[in-house]
Amino acid sequence: MTIPNDEIGSVLLDMQDAGMDLSQPVVVEFFQLFEVKDNAQAMADFLKTQEEVIEVKLHPDQTPEVWDVDCTVKMIPSYDNIRVKEAYFEKLARQYDGYNDGWGVHFDESE
Repeated sequence: MTIPNDEIGSVLLDMQDAGMDLSQPVVVEFFQLFEVKDNAQAMADFLKTQEEVIEVKLHPDQTPEVWDVDCTVKMIPSYDNIRVKEAYFEKLARQYDGYNDGWGVHFDESE
């Protein structure tokens, strides 16, 4: 698999270097930030209705008066899959006056 040399590609290469099989589904967490808690809650409520979503967490950010909506989905972490899903969350977050703040995975050697 060819991985482009950008932010997504860099994270994927780190995952691969850590021994993660990028051809297998993993739980990926996408992060959205909001300045208004009601907007964050509205997006969290919407995401809870989506079949592909495993878990949604709404919590205060480290920055005062900022709220995080963290959403986990199980997916094959290919470059294109991550790029498409990140764009989806960015567009969705903007509808609620927020923005996408990236993504990550939890590498568990016991899996």
